[in-house]
Parts: sequence; C-alpha cells; structure tokens
Amino acid sequence: MSGELSNKRVTVYAASSHALSPNYFDVAARLGRSLASAGHPIVYGGGGTGLMGAMADAALDAGGEVHGVIPEFLTTLEKGHQRLTSMEVVPSMRIRKEKMLIDSAAVVTLPGGCGTFEEVFEAMTLKRLGQYFGPILLVNTAGYYDKLIEFLQHSVRERFMGQAHLDLWHTVDEPEDVPGALRTIEPWSADALSFASVDEGNDRARD
Repeated sequence: MSGELSNKRVTVYAASSHALSPNYFDVAARLGRSLASAGHPIVYGGGGTGLMGAMADAALDAGGEVHGVIPEFLTTLEKGHQRLTSMEVVPSMRIRKEKMLIDSAAVVTLPGGCGTFEEVFEAMTLKRLGQYFGPILLVNTAGYYDKLIEFLQHSVRERFMGQAHLDLWHTVDEPEDVPGALRTIEPWSADALSFASVDEGNDRARD
C-alpha cells in the first residue's frame, strides 16, 4: 500500500466544542500540520471552532489544502471557517456525511462527542459492507478511545461482529504517527460483503 495514499484526500472527524483541555487542541493542530506536511488534502466538517478549527487552522498555516462541508443550519453554531480552500454548504447532516467520504482515501478521527461517534461508526459500517475501503484511524489522545475500543472488542467476543472486523479500525497515540500508519495499513478486502454478517463458517475461517 506504500505510496497509494500519497496526495490523497483524508477525511477528518473532530469535535466542535471549545470547552476542552488544551491538550486536545494541541493534538488537533499537530494532526493538521502532519497531514499538510505529508501532502494530504483534508476534508472535514467545515467548523471554525473546537478541534475542527484548530486542525484546519494548523493545516492551512502549514500550506495544506482544507475543504469544508457544513449543513446550512450549523453555519452559525459551528461558525463556518472563513479561510478554507473551499467550503460547501449542504442541506443536511446526512448529505454532509456522504460528501465527506466521496473521493476520501482514509478517515482520521480525533476525540469527539456523539456527532464524531456517529460519523466514524457510519464509516466503519460502510467499510464492513464493502462500500468504503480506506483505513479508519482513531487518534487515541490520552487513552480517550480506550473504552470504545474495549466495547468494540466485546462486540466481537459476543459475535455481533466477526474477528475480521477487528481490522475495520486502527489506532495511533500521536498525530504525527498518522501519515505513516496510513501508508502501512493493509487494504480492506474488496470481498467485504461476503463476511459482513457473522456465521459459524466465515467467522471460524478468520479466527
């Protein structure tokens, strides 16, 4: 997979909250710089506040290309970023999520709340069903996603997902590790739909 993701667009999911520890803002900015330095155009939710804004500002300041997609009703709440490479205003959250994955080579998820969870879970679901094939990375700042990862592993143990689905996502501890991880993660199977459901045969074949 080395080289395949060079200069390919990366989708970033992140919180819009500004009431967070400075550590989270630092990590968001470092991610923006890392992706820009690696030559990855970024598409994200278009907000100018919270981790979204910190990530976008740092990427732009590093010479990166940053594209926003924001629903019209959120342009005031999330304060749509004013200096992006491009901004697309769409009618709904559903269309926003769809647009953010079009031509996306990978998904990177910073810490966030229920909106961020929804976005990354939709990407995982599409990947499980063979509708999205890029790497999905969680930036696990200060162990933020530890309990989510434990829960996903629990879901596999209880056979709501198969062993193969443990590779739907990967984690990194530091944002600087993201470009390298994107280069080395193995491609997702084009035959994903054949093992999307869990049954005795296909799950044992992958144990």
